[in-house]
Amino acid sequence: MLFPNDFLTRLEYLSIVSKRVFRGSLLAQRRTMQMGSGIEFSDHREYAAGDDFRYLDWNVYARHGDLLLKRFQEEQDLHVYILLDCSRSMGYGDPPKFDLARHLTAALAYIALADLDRVAVLAFADGILKEFPLTRGKARILPLMKFLEGLEVAGEDTNLVRTAQGLLQRGRRTGLVVVISDLFDEHCFQNGLDQMRFRRFDGHVLQLYDPREADPMILGDVELVDVETNSMRKVTVTEKNVRVYKQLFAEHQSAVRDYCRGYGLGCTQTLSTVRFDDLILKMMREAGQLG
Repeated sequence: MLFPNDFLTRLEYLSIVSKRVFRGSLLAQRRTMQMGSGIEFSDHREYAAGDDFRYLDWNVYARHGDLLLKRFQEEQDLHVYILLDCSRSMGYGDPPKFDLARHLTAALAYIALADLDRVAVLAFADGILKEFPLTRGKARILPLMKFLEGLEVAGEDTNLVRTAQGLLQRGRRTGLVVVISDLFDEHCFQNGLDQMRFRRFDGHVLQLYDPREADPMILGDVELVDVETNSMRKVTVTEKNVRVYKQLFAEHQSAVRDYCRGYGLGCTQTLSTVRFDDLILKMMREAGQLG
């Protein structure tokens, strides 16, 4: 069973902890600038011909003679797009990475839905395979969990470029994109993230890996199987091969962190053996929301 009996209780706990800090929690608040209306003053801008005089800051005009209009911040519901990697490599591990990925998808979706944000889940591999369309309200978590239970690892490989194109072609309003994947993407995951950044989507990368992917304890004659292509190869693994592999794996992990840090994206890298709720709480602490 993918979702244990106490799963919803654990989701509600995460939502309560999240709201205890401030609205928007782990998924962050989004606000949009409005002129002359809203709930919180932001700044001024200079008056231009045709602007409404009602929004002039008359106090500033009386003191300095400057014609400035007030700008406010108005809360706007956040659109959250969760891109869930369903490529065959996600089925690796015990438990499979795919199980944790679906638990995290449900948890992040529930936190957003409980906060009246809108959530969509796009299952992808070499492109978008299935979609749970944009929805709102906590009651939608049950259909979403059913959708996640029905997913299987599939597709030829991981292609974040084609997946990003699929998201953008749907003409979605900008918002937060959460990519949950192992990022074993030979097509260059950076290019896919670039496309979403250029269209002004915010992003958070949640990268999962199995302990044996970080530290493969194999030596001697072995038969290796590519889980995404099913191709097989008999090789002799030496200690030097293992050292080179570990170095390449470390460089890949570092490339993910460096990219996210360089462009202001959130980044969480984790073993696939952790509990989903422990990881969500850890992410909250790292975001500075919990002591």
